[in-house]
Amino acid sequence: MCLAIPGKIISIKDKVADVDFGGVGRKVGLDLLPDAKIGDYIIVHAGFAIQILDVKDAENRLDILKKIL
Repeated sequence: MCLAIPGKIISIKDKVADVDFGGVGRKVGLDLLPDAKIGDYIIVHAGFAIQILDVKDAENRLDILKKIL
């Protein structure tokens, strides 16, 4: 089972985004989401962004995670 935690795109260079996952930074491929932009919240699987989330949805998911962790 995977737990998809929303991450926020901080910067983009050559189809690779620097993404912040609550203070933990990761490099993420944007090959599957070429329209993703800085400030977007995304879901990542196997090192690639697979979905752009609405800001309200992402913040709601993050609030739920904070409550259960």
